[in-house]
Amino acid sequence: MKVIFLEDVSKVARAGEIKEVADGYGRNFLIPQRLAVLANSSAISIMQAQHKIRAREEAKLETEAVELAHQLEGKEVILKAKAGAKDRLYGSITNTDIASELEASTGLVIDKRKIELTEPIRQLGSYEVAIRLAKDIVPKVKVTVVGEELEKEASDTKVVEKTEEAESIKVAEKIEETEKEATDTKIVEKTEEAESIKVAEKIEETEKEATGTKVVEKAEEAESIKVAEKIEETEKEATDIKETEEETG
Repeated sequence: MKVIFLEDVSKVARAGEIKEVADGYGRNFLIPQRLAVLANSSAISIMQAQHKIRAREEAKLETEAVELAHQLEGKEVILKAKAGAKDRLYGSITNTDIASELEASTGLVIDKRKIELTEPIRQLGSYEVAIRLAKDIVPKVKVTVVGEELEKEASDTKVVEKTEEAESIKVAEKIEETEKEATDTKIVEKTEEAESIKVAEKIEETEKEATGTKVVEKAEEAESIKVAEKIEETEKEATDIKETEEETG
């Protein structure tokens, strides 16, 4: 008899296959156990329709798996754990822990059974972990396990660095402010110096004008003296002439 296998049967057939089997094997085992149905025209049509539906669903799942793989590839998952001597963990990190942290940090929900972890992680460090989303779709993520104390120290270091950066900014702003004040002071000094030079030049010009006036006055005074002396000399000559004429007459 010919049957359609509904389930995989080891070493016989896979689900969806149509095969000829012994009548007794089919009627007494496969069909009662619902591992197969009689391959009549009606069952074959139903099976073909289901196969098409399944193919569409598998194609959709594969597309989603490819997209998910792109999102996962190269992601880093950081897990905190307490550790003792030689970085040995007080406990272990399992695929459940990795799945939970992936969902928390990326929002991606991953079936923990797809995370290929051969054995739990029991030591601090970084590990490359594969996630088998489908037969040929296997993205890899980086799982880093850090000690809780180490993480606290890293956090404290960042706080110190931020504080130092803020202090550096304040110092730079203070230097800039001081330089601006010094520049403003120099501008004021230059302005005052220019004003002083102008005043000095004005005083010098005034003194020069006053000196010139004095020179003119001195010259005019000298001319007046000369004229007076000339008049006196002329009068004297006139007197001498007059006295000579009187003596002669």
